[in-house]
Amino acid sequence: MQANEPAGRIAPVAELINTYEIGEMAQRRLEAATWALLAPADRAAFDRITFRPRMMVNTTALDISVELFGQKHFAPLIVGPVSRQKRFHPEGELEMAKGAAAAKAAMVLPLDSSVPLAQVVPLAKAGAWFQVNLEADMTKAIAAAKQAVAAGCKVVCATGTNWKLLTGLTKAVSVPVVAKGILTPAQAEAAIAAGAQGLIVSNWVATGPPGKSEAIEVLPVVADAVRDRVPVLADGGFRRGSDLLKGLSLGAKAILVARAPACGLAAYGAAGVQRALEILQTDLARDMAMCGKSKLSLLSRDTVKVHRF
Repeated sequence: MQANEPAGRIAPVAELINTYEIGEMAQRRLEAATWALLAPADRAAFDRITFRPRMMVNTTALDISVELFGQKHFAPLIVGPVSRQKRFHPEGELEMAKGAAAAKAAMVLPLDSSVPLAQVVPLAKAGAWFQVNLEADMTKAIAAAKQAVAAGCKVVCATGTNWKLLTGLTKAVSVPVVAKGILTPAQAEAAIAAGAQGLIVSNWVATGPPGKSEAIEVLPVVADAVRDRVPVLADGGFRRGSDLLKGLSLGAKAILVARAPACGLAAYGAAGVQRALEILQTDLARDMAMCGKSKLSLLSRDTVKVHRF
């Protein structure tokens, strides 16, 4: 931030130009243990990917919109699930929903929301999804998923790789179920066979800590295996608009981002969530123009170069 600024200063949200600055403000607001939940992840996998700029291309009609599961989204950016958001702000999910709506972004609500879904979903004007974990006793999860659908959630995300439980969930709810935690082509095939109508490439699963593979590293091989049969999304460490463009170029239809809006929530409430998301959207559009791409369908592996160093 600014040189010689007072310790603990919270800058006006409009002064912030990237999500890492928003993170600095969140760190000043939160206790160390809570901040550790939002601290930046390893960027090595993203840093190995660079762009191939294209000049003299007319991108004045730039369009970053995308359709997912019958719903049109302003940008290929979904607010990922963050549990118990009152840890970060007194109004928790209510402020997150307001900020996401202001930025025209859909959001994923977790099973362990600190605010009842019936209060949050109406505020998520750009769309609400719901996430549950696949676990031995699915009674509570299925009941919650049905309640979420009744409240207006358009998609259910299921974290885990138990295909029998996934099949049961897909049969129990009336909206698309998206399998989260996919890291291999074999898992992708199994999830589709179990009824998943979408996949989220992610190294987080409900039964253990994050895996060693970063989502951005395995995304291309999973996308190749799926061959557009269902939408492939990704999450894990996306903190910049350029990160989103890298994921989209490597095969993702959209990206889930959780840390950046959560930092915005902690530092400024709804205004911080909106600022974080709009920074990402704006940076994505700028970088697409730099690469000579006026719409998402023009993105391909040729947009990026993956270095091995």
